[in-house]
Amino acid sequence: MHIFPGHPLDDDKLREECGVFGVIGVQDAANFVALGMHALQHRGQEAGGIITFSPEQGFQSAHRFGLVRDNFTRASLMESLPGSIGIGHVRYSTAGSKGATAIRDVQPFFGEFAMGGAAIAHNGNITNAEAIRRELIERGSIFQSSSDSECIIHLMARSIQKNIPERMKDALRRVEGAFSIVAMTRTKLIGVRDPLGVRPLVLGRVGDGWALSSETCALDIIGAEFVREIDPGEMVVIDAAGVTSSRPFDRFASRFCIFEQVYFSRPDSIIGGRSVYETRRQIGVELAREAPVEADLVCPVPDSGTPAAIGYSQESGIPYAMGIIRNQYMGRTFIEPSEQIRNMGVRLKLNVNRALVAGKRIVLVDDSVVRGTTSQKIKQMIIEAGAAEVHFRIASPPTSWPCFYGVDTPERSKLLAARMTEEEMRVYIGVESLRFISLDGLYRAAGEGGGRNNACPQFCDACFSGEYPVAPSDMIARGFELKATGEAAE
Repeated sequence: MHIFPGHPLDDDKLREECGVFGVIGVQDAANFVALGMHALQHRGQEAGGIITFSPEQGFQSAHRFGLVRDNFTRASLMESLPGSIGIGHVRYSTAGSKGATAIRDVQPFFGEFAMGGAAIAHNGNITNAEAIRRELIERGSIFQSSSDSECIIHLMARSIQKNIPERMKDALRRVEGAFSIVAMTRTKLIGVRDPLGVRPLVLGRVGDGWALSSETCALDIIGAEFVREIDPGEMVVIDAAGVTSSRPFDRFASRFCIFEQVYFSRPDSIIGGRSVYETRRQIGVELAREAPVEADLVCPVPDSGTPAAIGYSQESGIPYAMGIIRNQYMGRTFIEPSEQIRNMGVRLKLNVNRALVAGKRIVLVDDSVVRGTTSQKIKQMIIEAGAAEVHFRIASPPTSWPCFYGVDTPERSKLLAARMTEEEMRVYIGVESLRFISLDGLYRAAGEGGGRNNACPQFCDACFSGEYPVAPSDMIARGFELKATGEAAE
């Protein structure tokens, strides 16, 4: 049996590294955590883990490769995770070869401290982790994983503070980059976001208990009431007495990842008081205004291009149609009986609705172009099905810089937009026209009516602009070159 990780289509997409979820004050916390992880499965399909605590059995954990539904639905496993407090993590690695991750790299991580045990689940990326890791190893620390997140546990162990939340504050003041964290002790659930708020984290109320989650869609699945977002630079500590908030870091203007709006978050989640679906639909509206074209049908590249395609259709007046059908039952791992099957590539996941597209001028709306290889294959499928013309409209600006804040991104030389102009990309993909939404248009769609303020952008848009709100120290040490001062955004 040969297994390859991910769909062929997914290999040409940016991937969020992970999602985090935690509950306190509920019976059978592990079941709530598993449901939350299932709702966040889009943020990581490689592996998942749950840690719980009960006074009778102490801390218990389970870490598994694969999907939540394939692992954390077995009664025998869930019964081994008792307690009214628990946290979970779904993972998609950004380092090492996909599918070869060691089980020791799967979060949440656990550590025993003088004042008791603590577990931590991290979404994001620590951009100075290599330097911290070297320093800690030189001082005697022994690492059990290759994850940057483990640095936090070791820094906590070396803190002289008297309780876990204070030790966590000490540790996080040492790290750079993006982090949204859900952690737990025997009696406390802890949530914290980095000072720029790059990655999401929300607070919910579930009965007499509380929940923390990467997205609101995971609160919905457990019947929790959304209370509010955790603010950038905020730490909340939840116990039997309720929620206590503190601000342990220097304050900065928020730089939330704008690609969460474009692709990463589920469309039924709410971000900044705004529906993700509505933002994506509005992206399509802006794209139709910026890049009109004469055509017969607007078709999404499913599923991530669907809301933007609807918006494009509504604004342009061109009929919307499902010209490409997605195979809903292909999991992230696929058993390939032969190399010939693997070479079918995108066709394993997508199929063209031939009767619909034949003889038509088609506008294909997709969320992004990374390497461009999948766009080529989809265009060829549409042409082979008899389409007269293919026009690509992309619901994000050209992705020309890698992300270092928790997203699986190819090195810059492999990003199509880093080495080609828009016209060269059009020729490479082989379509009649290719247009991307502008950075200003993306900001307008996200609710910033004045577009992007170049002096003080409201989001992290480094993958489009090359302007990194936190210097990627480790990558610079390896030789990565930042955009030259005064160089125009791509």
